[in-house]
Amino acid sequence: MRALQKTKSEILETLQPIENTLEKILYLEESLSILSEDEGDIFFEDLKKEIGDLKKDFEDLEIRMLLSGEVDKNNAIVSIHPGAGGTESQDWAQMLMRMYLRWAERHGFKTEIADVQPGDEAGIKGVTFTVEGPYAYGYLKVEAGIHRLVRISPFDANKRRHTSFSAVLVYPEVKDDIELDIREEDLKMDTYRASGAGGQHVNKVSSAVRITHIPTGIIVACQSERSQHRNREMAMKILKSRIYDLLSKEKEKKMEDIIGDKKGISWGNQIRSYTLQPYKLAKDHRTNIEVGNVDAVLDGDIDIFIKGFMNSSVSR
Repeated sequence: MRALQKTKSEILETLQPIENTLEKILYLEESLSILSEDEGDIFFEDLKKEIGDLKKDFEDLEIRMLLSGEVDKNNAIVSIHPGAGGTESQDWAQMLMRMYLRWAERHGFKTEIADVQPGDEAGIKGVTFTVEGPYAYGYLKVEAGIHRLVRISPFDANKRRHTSFSAVLVYPEVKDDIELDIREEDLKMDTYRASGAGGQHVNKVSSAVRITHIPTGIIVACQSERSQHRNREMAMKILKSRIYDLLSKEKEKKMEDIIGDKKGISWGNQIRSYTLQPYKLAKDHRTNIEVGNVDAVLDGDIDIFIKGFMNSSVSR
């Protein structure tokens, strides 16, 4: 019964948006007759808005049809790592984290930070968080790569222009029905005191968990929960997803190499640039899509890049 309920839910996830769109079409067809009646023109602006909304629904359906990969429907696990450059790059990594959390909030996705390492002066040295919701991985996998920021540094007393880089990695959360052979003897678990908020509990209890998968060298950590058991549970979920991704996608090995050598997070490898000085422009180097309102982009308005890349992938 559980398997059937899951299948039913997956079918409804596909059919419901289509049925909702068809209902809107029927409503608009009936509403058009109002325009020919006396004083029907007062509804003209409302109908224009409805048609605009319908166009967006069609675009969303088109993108949804492109998300047909085996794990596109899954939740996503996102990791962000700053490149060389100290505080400047660490601040950029935190800006990216905020951008994706804001994007997730706009789309009704649930997020949870599993592990975050604060920077020495500002920003973060790294973060891993989950994004839960239908097709979260399908959308966010587009964002994997190097992101470049150009701006007048707020940390430079001489107000010089700086270029910073951060790497974004995106993994699908592995469902329970996918079997992976992860042996206990291949795992090394360390516990330590969490560094984030939490009051006296953080200072007295070693609840944070770090797990190393010895055969692959993958290391994951979680300190978001007060319970060591819960942190281990989330760390294992992230570890399982990363091992699955490593086994199923050879291209991620290249990204792992970049993370191992922070100097690789640098010029020439970026998928997107965000320029704040001397002009404002966000440009995706894979599709050449440009947006002048960089502030909106950094506030989570990145759908134009996600959808643009998906459409370009189909045309290729």
